[in-house]
Amino acid sequence: MNTIEKCELLVKDIYNRFDASHDFQHIERVRKNAQIISQEEGAVRTDLIELAVLLHDVSDVKYSGSEGKAKENAILDELGLPLSDRQKIVEIIESVSFSGGHEKEAKTIEAKIVRDADRLDAIGAVGIARTFAYGGAKGRKLYDWSEAARMNMSESEYRSQKTSSVTHFYEKLLLLKDLMVTETGKKLALQRHEFMLAFIDQLKIETSEEK
Repeated sequence: MNTIEKCELLVKDIYNRFDASHDFQHIERVRKNAQIISQEEGAVRTDLIELAVLLHDVSDVKYSGSEGKAKENAILDELGLPLSDRQKIVEIIESVSFSGGHEKEAKTIEAKIVRDADRLDAIGAVGIARTFAYGGAKGRKLYDWSEAARMNMSESEYRSQKTSSVTHFYEKLLLLKDLMVTETGKKLALQRHEFMLAFIDQLKIETSEEK
């Protein structure tokens, strides 16, 4: 069993305890996105990318709270990676989260690829499905057309306030197209972004909120 296979085995059980928006299928889609972007962007450390993808939501505070980082470190310990590779993987993971627009800079090509791969899975048809899956798991309204999107908020405000699922489109999903950092990611995001706009227009019609 190689390092990537071992990592996959260690994280599967963790992700399968999360709701459908962040389960192991999400990881598989992000991994595929990362492979596509990597092929277009040129020579990179694909091993670091794959390990970062596999680990990137283990420490997600939405699910793991304060224990998440310890779980991530325990898996990295078990993988027995060289210290330099371990540090690079941690840096990639730390640069992925949107955090209400307060994300850390993605400095390496590997970090940029993983960030774009994860954000691609947050938009388009699958992004819509994930948004409502998460909202359902958290007991959020489908939509509230009177609710104002928060465009300037702290990370704690972003994580703590329960806005409707559609409001989340305006607070995050519809912003991601312009936040892609690789040329491939930018190209792939365009069609998904347009699909979300069409979905919102149709939802407004069906809820008698068209403008």
